[in-house]
Amino acid sequence: MAKTTSDKMRAWTGPALFTYGFRPFFLFGAVWAALAMILWIAQLADALELPSSLDSVSWHAHEFLFGYLSAVIAGFLLTAVPNWTGRMPVVGWGLAVLFAIWLAGRVALATSAWWPGGVAEGVDLAFSIVLGGVILREILAGKNWRNLVVLVLLAVFTVANLTFHIEAAQGAYAAQGYGLRLGVAAVVLMIALIGGRIVPSFTRNWLAKQQAVRLPVPPMQQFDKAVMVATTAALALWVGVPAHPLTGVTLVLVGALHLIRLIRWEGAQALREPLLWVLHLGYAFIPLGALVEGVSILRPEWLTVTGAQHVWMAGAFGLMTVAVMTRATLGHTGQDLRADTATLAIYLGLIGAVALRVAAAVWPEAASLLYNISGLLWIGAFGGFALIYGRLLLRPKPAKA
Repeated sequence: MAKTTSDKMRAWTGPALFTYGFRPFFLFGAVWAALAMILWIAQLADALELPSSLDSVSWHAHEFLFGYLSAVIAGFLLTAVPNWTGRMPVVGWGLAVLFAIWLAGRVALATSAWWPGGVAEGVDLAFSIVLGGVILREILAGKNWRNLVVLVLLAVFTVANLTFHIEAAQGAYAAQGYGLRLGVAAVVLMIALIGGRIVPSFTRNWLAKQQAVRLPVPPMQQFDKAVMVATTAALALWVGVPAHPLTGVTLVLVGALHLIRLIRWEGAQALREPLLWVLHLGYAFIPLGALVEGVSILRPEWLTVTGAQHVWMAGAFGLMTVAVMTRATLGHTGQDLRADTATLAIYLGLIGAVALRVAAAVWPEAASLLYNISGLLWIGAFGGFALIYGRLLLRPKPAKA
């Protein structure tokens, strides 16, 4: 009987891909992020029409927010929860089935026009529900009550996905509906919570080795908790009344609070280490997104709503997930925690993609060109991750000498 994580992995004789949760979900999440962008560009060029019941913009928004991000969330949680609870990870056939459910959701929604009403949507929703059940079981068995808040956010994310599908079925423009905003809000809070733990901790460890005089403040102090409460309130306003001036003012204030929080983590001292500065920059898109979103509400003539949302959705969500995926893959596959030239190119390509996508909202006369270049950089970044890190994710972890 397997008694340790290593024993359980060795007992699995199938593909190495299913020896740990981060492997299939990080790899194929990145593949999907690149492929879905290719399909989106093809739709923009009228070269492709997917047999989906969703309009093309809503499909595009859904497949990044609830498709790609659900895979990364799963990969992160299935890897982190065993560390939180001291219990065995999900390995082998159980992990393969969970991955198959996620994959089925992507195919089902891309072809949902071929299915009876509600079937494709049910397949899509099944993944988050099953994942939530697995995480709940582990947290309860491990009595890890501290991390129940992560499960609550996953539940909110699932409700958001359901709301998105209901709005689309009723003929509403789901790409700008309650479901999308609720899903974005859930992920912003996840990054604020989890990023608020790992960014200062990783930075402190590295700076301590460099014998730095100033170290980041420890995670989740009273100030951080107050920022989380304020952020929850601001996002609740944004979900419910996104155009109200009070929402705009509150988001601007919350953005300023997150900037102060980020400064306290001493990221300026970590500019020599790409694996660290990319985490700080990824997190920086949380306050930047709040500030831009708030300004777009107060001064809508300056920036479109979709342009503002992409600061969060492409910037914070895209860059932060890639930052976590690269670091976690290196660490959990026995590699040195060092960003090589190819990894740095991935980071810079994604940063460029985000900058150009936001620029397209500011200069609509050049939007078509900027969209295309941004999309190509996005494909290059995620495709590059799949190619470069795929070899690590597909092969077993080297045995210790």
